[in-house]
Amino acid sequence: MQLTNLIDGILKTDKNATISGVTVDSRLVKKGFLFGALPGSKEDGAKYIADAIDHGATVLLVHEKAIIPAISDDIIVLKTSNTRKDFAKIASKFYKLQPENIVAVTGTSGKTSTVSFTQQLWHLSGITSCASLGTLGVSGPGIRRYGRLTTPDSEGLHAELADLASVGVTHLAMEASSHGLHQYRLDGVHVDVAAYTNLSRDHLDYHKDMDEYFEAKARLFSEILKNDGTAVINIDDEYAQRLIKICEKRGVKIITVGHHDADITVKSRMPIPDGQAINISVYGVDYSLTLPLVGDFQVMNALCALGLVLAKDNTPEKYVPLLEKLRGVPGRLQLVGDHTKGAVYVDYAHKPAALETVLKTLRPHTENRLICVFGCGGNRDAGKRAIMGKIAHDLADIVVVTDDNPRYEQAEDIRKEILSSAPDAIEIGDRAKAIEWGVQNLQQGDVLLVAGKGHETGQIIADKVLPFDDVEEVEKAIKNLNQGKL
Repeated sequence: MQLTNLIDGILKTDKNATISGVTVDSRLVKKGFLFGALPGSKEDGAKYIADAIDHGATVLLVHEKAIIPAISDDIIVLKTSNTRKDFAKIASKFYKLQPENIVAVTGTSGKTSTVSFTQQLWHLSGITSCASLGTLGVSGPGIRRYGRLTTPDSEGLHAELADLASVGVTHLAMEASSHGLHQYRLDGVHVDVAAYTNLSRDHLDYHKDMDEYFEAKARLFSEILKNDGTAVINIDDEYAQRLIKICEKRGVKIITVGHHDADITVKSRMPIPDGQAINISVYGVDYSLTLPLVGDFQVMNALCALGLVLAKDNTPEKYVPLLEKLRGVPGRLQLVGDHTKGAVYVDYAHKPAALETVLKTLRPHTENRLICVFGCGGNRDAGKRAIMGKIAHDLADIVVVTDDNPRYEQAEDIRKEILSSAPDAIEIGDRAKAIEWGVQNLQQGDVLLVAGKGHETGQIIADKVLPFDDVEEVEKAIKNLNQGKL
């Protein structure tokens, strides 16, 4: 692609060159590449200009105040006041292709679930060319790639969008993190619908205060969302009205979700062992259904996803019944298996607050006993072990203490620290056997929580990662029980 075409509408230069690739990593530069020397909190990309040129870079995108080393006159230098934003737009133009319909979800919590539920609703409605992108990686038709970042870097993101479009993906639901928005990683993404779940204290090691944190989230609606796009907003959240004003100023359509006077309103909900019976109103029409998810927050996530799909296809009668078929996100209060007596959930909760939240969430769904199987990781915060033991002891009826990534510590020592505040707990070090015990001892109306690893697929012992999946172990135990092998 010609440089003049690539930067048209973004930057200006009287020089031209054929661009064979774009990157911000000097190690990935090849002949004919445009190298984005992005300033960072720890390192300045300008430090790697010489390395990028050695690898074949012919065009440099640098901050207008960057200190540039002596370079050949053949190298084209583009200066800008916002390298991150302009590089993202350049990456968008270089890769060109994007799925036709893109929805993005931001908020402190609920992004992963809402994105997954949106993809599920599309798929259940017959749109099989749909995908999701976020914390759990990329998932789509014949596609499963695990990721490390909620929102990939701009070059990686636009390359992913082009790849998905090239294999026929027409609908994409993606997460939009505050870091990604603040660092302009989503600029150039053609977002048709944007959703806001909630905002609570988080990432203040990165954002200086809650206002800055909110402003980062708000960029999705003030700058990224298309002018003719739609915003789906949880109006129960204290920051919702500020966001609504931003959207009204731009003139974008707004769909509200909440417990009172919203376009999509939760009128009532009743916990049941394997989910909750809910009554909702969608644009004034009432619906009653059984949602196979637990917790009020999951109701809000599911209805936020409903708002996202209705934004482009306003047929509630088609989508509302599909809510009954939603499946939990892997490792997030995931209902697993088909146990005849009680429900079994797998959750990623591995910190005190998270364990407390999930146990309190499951209690209303428990008709008999709440059983908790969990452990704590080695070579990590040892102080939380006794705290988590007490939380489990106070909130669960039966506690099974087991191993969870002991790493280089002695597993029995970790269990001992947990047991110091959970004296009545059952100790079963072998995690598979602990899960098996929980499944085998379920009584009618019980709920079993297996906490700590969630979607992880390995158990870390010393320097080895041994294959281990809580979901698979639960399913195996249930199968063996049903076949009379337990």
